[in-house]
Amino acid sequence: MTHSPETPGTPGTPTPPVPPRYLLDNAQPEAGDRFDALGALFDSTTFRHIAELGIAPGWRCWEVGAGGTSVVKWLAGRVGARGRVVATDIDTSWTAAAPMPAQVEVLRHDVGRDAPPGGGFDLVHARLVLVHVADRDRALRAMVGALRPGGWLLVEDADPAAQPLICLDEYGPEQALANKLRRGFRTLLAERGADLAYGRKLPRLLREAGLTDVAADAYFPVTSPVCDALEAATVRQVRARLVAAGLATDEEVDRHLASVTAGRLDLTTSPLISAWGRKTA
Repeated sequence: MTHSPETPGTPGTPTPPVPPRYLLDNAQPEAGDRFDALGALFDSTTFRHIAELGIAPGWRCWEVGAGGTSVVKWLAGRVGARGRVVATDIDTSWTAAAPMPAQVEVLRHDVGRDAPPGGGFDLVHARLVLVHVADRDRALRAMVGALRPGGWLLVEDADPAAQPLICLDEYGPEQALANKLRRGFRTLLAERGADLAYGRKLPRLLREAGLTDVAADAYFPVTSPVCDALEAATVRQVRARLVAAGLATDEEVDRHLASVTAGRLDLTTSPLISAWGRKTA
């Protein structure tokens, strides 16, 4: 595995510090728990889509905003020794620390600011990334531009505005509190430039970028123990910001985490909308 920094327009030199816009910082200890939960919830959906796009030995893939390692390792297994997987993120600490096959290259890279890491990719994939990127239009153009003719772009992003609740059945005070904290979390995301209705726009944006054979679907679990794990890690990660912004009290956060731990809540997620399109020859 190759580890290398990436900088705006100039591969091989350090990237300047990124402003602290991303609410769910990879450097926080809860990030690993979130990566594990997101993988358990959504990897099967992601892998199904990529398999249906025809991934094969020898493909060159760019995993944007890799964060954890589950997708990167799966891609490496599918492209084999003759393939290549470039895994990029603004913070590569989790990916770079994991043992990887030789065909995986890990780069520190900001998809909204930096030049793409090469070109001619058969597949470019991003999951739960662009909704958080300030210049997401530029990022999408960069991802499309990095495709080879005939290559596929798969973008998977949430649409919290389409389904804003974490407890669909708000039948009691515990469920009402869970939804209150979820509203606070969405407020923090919006304040940092996240587009909470981005997922629904993906098919149109892929067509406007010139891709063909565009299609999309959506997935979200209604209740799952993994949703409990994801919620606990997320709330712990943003707790201080929720309290500082007056969106929740410490007592409310403690009470909610106790309800989650006890398994008394049916927790869901925002819909994950997967959209894909192909670059014309």
